[in-house]
Amino acid sequence: MTSIRQSLHHTNQDGHPPFSAGELQQWTEQITAHPYRNYLYSYPHKTAYREFASPLPLEELWRDEPAESLFLYMHIPFCGARCGFCNLFTLPDKRANVHAEYVDALERQARQWAAFTRHKPYARFAIGGGTPSLLAPAQLNRLFSIATDIMGVDLGTTSISVETSPETLTEEKLTILKEHTVDRVSMGIQSFVAAESAAIYRPQDPEVVYRALELLGQFDFPILNLDLIYGLPGQTVDSWLYSLNQALLHEPEEIFLYPLYTREHTIVKPGDLVNQLDIRHECYEAARAVLAERGYRQYSMRRFAKEDAGTGKDILDYSCQEEGMVGLGCGARSYTRNVHYASRYGVSRKATESIIADYVAAEHYNTADYGIVLSLDEQKRRFILKAILHSEGLTIADYNQRFGTKLWEDHPELGLLVQSGFATDDEGILRLTPDGLGYSDSIGDWFISGEIREQMQEFIVP
Repeated sequence: MTSIRQSLHHTNQDGHPPFSAGELQQWTEQITAHPYRNYLYSYPHKTAYREFASPLPLEELWRDEPAESLFLYMHIPFCGARCGFCNLFTLPDKRANVHAEYVDALERQARQWAAFTRHKPYARFAIGGGTPSLLAPAQLNRLFSIATDIMGVDLGTTSISVETSPETLTEEKLTILKEHTVDRVSMGIQSFVAAESAAIYRPQDPEVVYRALELLGQFDFPILNLDLIYGLPGQTVDSWLYSLNQALLHEPEEIFLYPLYTREHTIVKPGDLVNQLDIRHECYEAARAVLAERGYRQYSMRRFAKEDAGTGKDILDYSCQEEGMVGLGCGARSYTRNVHYASRYGVSRKATESIIADYVAAEHYNTADYGIVLSLDEQKRRFILKAILHSEGLTIADYNQRFGTKLWEDHPELGLLVQSGFATDDEGILRLTPDGLGYSDSIGDWFISGEIREQMQEFIVP
């Protein structure tokens, strides 16, 4: 990166700098050699968070937040079991009393936070995890009461999404979701092949999956999303396409396709797949072709949806850069424009139990103690990444207006995307091509700043 920056002397007619054939080849090889380095679902990653020198009063943070509408997220950190690939903040715990105590704490937190967040409307409301549908019906119902009665969510103008798993769905729980006008139900299936599910420590009877899908079909939610994973141990391109086609039989409005990630602190580790041919990019290309034939539009590396997928609600506008996120619950992140904060991050059972216990025992939730303050440069990087990793792309004029500087002067290295053919710069929008979207993980990883990368590498996952 440094040598490339030092070699920039002039720009071409489009405003971005040209690169030599050698520089371009070196960079392209860097991007394509290891496509699946990090899943950059947010920037900066939580492993870059640290304890603040002094707690930050949340009332002051939210008073100055410029977002016109907010995103309410509730995190339920409980699952029936931890999947072999999972590095999320989640705890395998099915005890109803533990869930009830947790929701008590979430309600206590909501009552305190509503005092400084109810001055702006919510455009989106999501309940994620973990597995929210693991909760008993009474606790699941309470989450919606907290959202509407305490946080001020208007169900008629708010997009509502809930994550589920096949073994936890019942008619009573889906009735609760329907009564509260949930727009999108997402279900993680990962594979329809029992042996592949077992290989990632997710014992799952395909018949349970089919029954859950049949039940979901009876409720006819506006958007059904199904999650699948490619690159599983023992998987082939044919078995991958079998799972994809099984999912498509149920005509989901949306489908998310994830490559398998392995890390040293997950159950399935990188060494476990060392003797297996890496077919992930081949699976991605094969799935992309099938979905295009079936009328699905690609919105990111992972998200494919039908053109007419949506809700009948008149949803408020909300920035794709995801600012103004109010995260309730242990493990949830909150984003203001220049401060991101959350509870501490852990993966091991000991760490997650301890963090959740502290959250449940707390009486006050009115300060941010752990997170990151984004410098202006990191705000710019976030704005760029959250735009270009989606098909809508980055409108360059929006960047220039927001930050008062010019994109190509701030980040001339982005010209590599265009010159390599991984992106286009048409009509002032920097947009990844379909091939570029396939390398989103390595492109996102490449664009992480040196300072953030150093903090992530220094972080020890507890």
